[in-house]
Amino acid sequence: ASAASLSRQVQGTGGSSAVSKCSAAARGYIRDRFLRLLVGRRRRRAPLVHRGYYIRARAVDHCVQDFLLKTQSHPRTQILSLGAGFDSLYFRLKDMGLLDRTVVYEVDFPNVACQKAALIKGTKELSALVGDTGEEGVGVITFSGEDYKLLGVDLSELFELERALEEAGLDSEIPTLFIAEVVLTYMENCRSDALIQWAAEHFSQACFLLYEQMHPEDPFGRVMQQHFRQLNSALHSLAQYPDCEAQQRRFFEKGWTKCSVMDMNEFFTCCTPEEEQQRVQALEPFDEYEEWHLKCSHYFVLTASKGMEPSWTPLLSNMTVPHRDGPVRVAGSIPAAVCAMHSEISGLRRYGHHSVLIKPNVILTTGGFGEENGQHCRMRDFHVLIKHAGYWKAGCVKKENPDKRWDERLYHTVSCLSNSLALVVGGRTSPSSAGLGMLWLKFPESWNASDPDDIAVELVNLQPAAEPAALRWRHSTTEVIFKGKKYLFLYGGRSAMEPVLGDWHFLHTQELSCTMIPVQGPVPESRHSHSACSWKGGALIAGGLGAAEQPLGSVFFLRELEHGFQWQAVETHPPLIPRYSHTAHVHDGKLLLVGGVWFRSSSVPGITVIDLMTGLCLDYTINVEHLEWPLMLHNHSSVFLPDEKELLLIGGGGNCFSFGTHLNPEPVLLSLSNILTGH
Repeated sequence: ASAASLSRQVQGTGGSSAVSKCSAAARGYIRDRFLRLLVGRRRRRAPLVHRGYYIRARAVDHCVQDFLLKTQSHPRTQILSLGAGFDSLYFRLKDMGLLDRTVVYEVDFPNVACQKAALIKGTKELSALVGDTGEEGVGVITFSGEDYKLLGVDLSELFELERALEEAGLDSEIPTLFIAEVVLTYMENCRSDALIQWAAEHFSQACFLLYEQMHPEDPFGRVMQQHFRQLNSALHSLAQYPDCEAQQRRFFEKGWTKCSVMDMNEFFTCCTPEEEQQRVQALEPFDEYEEWHLKCSHYFVLTASKGMEPSWTPLLSNMTVPHRDGPVRVAGSIPAAVCAMHSEISGLRRYGHHSVLIKPNVILTTGGFGEENGQHCRMRDFHVLIKHAGYWKAGCVKKENPDKRWDERLYHTVSCLSNSLALVVGGRTSPSSAGLGMLWLKFPESWNASDPDDIAVELVNLQPAAEPAALRWRHSTTEVIFKGKKYLFLYGGRSAMEPVLGDWHFLHTQELSCTMIPVQGPVPESRHSHSACSWKGGALIAGGLGAAEQPLGSVFFLRELEHGFQWQAVETHPPLIPRYSHTAHVHDGKLLLVGGVWFRSSSVPGITVIDLMTGLCLDYTINVEHLEWPLMLHNHSSVFLPDEKELLLIGGGGNCFSFGTHLNPEPVLLSLSNILTGH
């Protein structure tokens, strides 16, 4: 592609990000009354996109205001925003009275700078703030106010950039903040490196603020890269600088003396006051935690400085950064293979669904969000997988008296109570509507295993006494035994009103009424998206997302006693890495945690094995070299096949920020015989 068409593609990404910021401002995420004046088109974006642009704006503002604060004693300072696009930073700072001693320079492609200059001249509110001198722009300087200069130059042409900045009056002897917000990565590395080095060499007191992507090779990173490639605006930095450590080394090598960097999960947790976190979390109904945390682990904010007194590192000053954990210690690797199927099935491309073994070698999958006839939608159809003569066959289940109240639910549970009966509990349609109640699924006791399409399931509408307890999602239901009787232990989750629940109910499986059974011991923190398994008549609860949208690393055993149950904390060593949206199975005294989301951005969770006798906790990676597509292991389901010591992974994936929806295309088999036989 020609240089001109490539620059057009990159400008397109700038325009689209301005529209997203504008949408976030309209919903109250960021306070910015100037964006709407600079952005022509209006579009309402999804809550996930709002959060993504909120954290980006918050990181930039945090660092800019820190720079202005730390340089208060200097008579003059300057800010140079590289690839500024239609950003409103200057107008916000000016409006807040923060530019008494500071000049802001903005640089972007000539046609972008000309458009912006015309917008400012033609908009009273903007031109009044700048104090429009009425002069026409001269050469590359498309707009010149007393404390604001707008330059039209291609950033990759360093010689031209330097000449234009000199002409506009940039002073290399006073404190200068360089801002590059998702800009340098679109340039060839040799050019962006040269720019970073030039800034360090030519300015005696300088600070640099960089915000961009990282971790290109994990599943989310591969979807992200693919998205930018399709836009014809590839991310060049990623291959050479794939993580925080590489970016930090880059700045030290190019002449900067101090440099701190963190991913956006760390920034949100550590640099955002708690009440502000709560404000943002409550702005819109939201239920895409996995994609939010994955987005945040694939973007970083970096600040570097040289020659600054006092030293400028806003990401380290005025707060405590938790000690960054080293790489996850890996005990081994588990091979993944596409499951050998005898039939083509598109219906298992979904997430937020539930799969359950309803009898040996028969798996029923219901609900979730996925792909039907090429369309993304909440899934109406039930699917069955039957293993016959060593192969899995897939079929679509016929629903008898399809029930209005099935409602294509997500994040529900299905518990098999006999070989012809299962109970569906909870789930949701949209996160703003109330949770859904209960349904019976009745299926024949026996059927022809060689023909999966021959299966019918009857849906039976229920409104039992226990219905209110079921109005939740991202919860767990586990079979427990008390005094010889079976109960379903319904625990945790969330509802439309409560972002996280910590209560529990014992459902009597025959009457579907709640039975009061005393429970003693330390009550676990409220959580959703945790895992729960039956073990020794009780329930094992592991991980989950807690009250402040923080992953939990605790494991609890609800143990049967003579007069009730008791919560017992299961100590793990090394401590379990906090995670959620995983699945879990118990086999032979070992708890297996599969996939999920954690904040260790250097790797993705594979399989963790916890020995329930000793508490020893081992992490295994999943070897995906035989898969041709990214394996996203969150919002998936998994079924453990004890005879084969295999794990069948069904579905999984999600809406990857604004990069498109990824659905794992086929079920995957993991062979666990090596790790379960103790070798």
